[in-house]
Amino acid sequence: MNPTSNTFYSNGKLLITGEYLILDGALALAIPTTYGQSLTVEPGQDDLLQWKSFDHLGNVWFEATLSLNNGFGALETNDAPISERLLQILKAIKKHNPSFLSTDSGVKVSSNADFPKNWGLGTSSTLINNMAQWANVDAYRLLEDTFGGSGYDIACAQHNAPLTYQLEANRRTIIKRHFNPQFKHQLYFVYLNKKQNSRDGIASYQNNKTNITSALSEINAITNDMLSCTTLETFQFLMDSHESIISQIIKQHPVKERLFKDFKGSIKSLGAWGGDFVLVASEHHPKAYFNQKGFDTVIPYAEMIL
Repeated sequence: MNPTSNTFYSNGKLLITGEYLILDGALALAIPTTYGQSLTVEPGQDDLLQWKSFDHLGNVWFEATLSLNNGFGALETNDAPISERLLQILKAIKKHNPSFLSTDSGVKVSSNADFPKNWGLGTSSTLINNMAQWANVDAYRLLEDTFGGSGYDIACAQHNAPLTYQLEANRRTIIKRHFNPQFKHQLYFVYLNKKQNSRDGIASYQNNKTNITSALSEINAITNDMLSCTTLETFQFLMDSHESIISQIIKQHPVKERLFKDFKGSIKSLGAWGGDFVLVASEHHPKAYFNQKGFDTVIPYAEMIL
């Protein structure tokens, strides 16, 4: 590696409780993952920003060359929409730090994820946090100016322990929590073979929600109860209760009801419903069950969580 290069790293994320309602002040339990994304910046050709994004197998999935002397104009790229999103992020950074990339010196940037980008563990949030570190700007403000959302994923990117996240009146409260359940060997994460666009999920929630005051207090109680839970049976009850509350708000059937009715255990959606990972609580290892259903990615809790 070039001795003058810099590398930044951000953790991936999973939202265990509070999906959707986190936008309206719910107390949410969020957990950073062992998977994440790095960003390496090193000197390049004058007046150029040469960008490459690598997947978890080391293959380039996006690349672009941008000009630094005409407002980050794209010179060439293999994906115009992704290039436009990158330009949006760079311009937002410039708003907060006008001196960013203001010299004639060019840069080469490589972004490396160690998880499949369709897993929904935070391809966007880890990128935003890495770029904010590189440019010395506030990651939460950069997120607001680009992808939007509650910001819990930025908190996970920056912390190496479970945390509760609460957003009230534009004030975020982030508290590191001890969440290391003694039954964690009976918890698993299963990928549903579908990347869920969280922006679409948020839009659907905003269109469907009505009176959520009681739901907020119920979800807050579930989050606190999960933090102090000592038995798998109680944890499963909390998972099922959470699913029922969110199901009524967003008018969607819970994932277990839709896909896994015969499963002996509890299944809870995470983040935007309809894709990405689900949390599974089961007395017995459920890999064979889910593999038979066509879901091959079953990750034990201890392997996923920092």
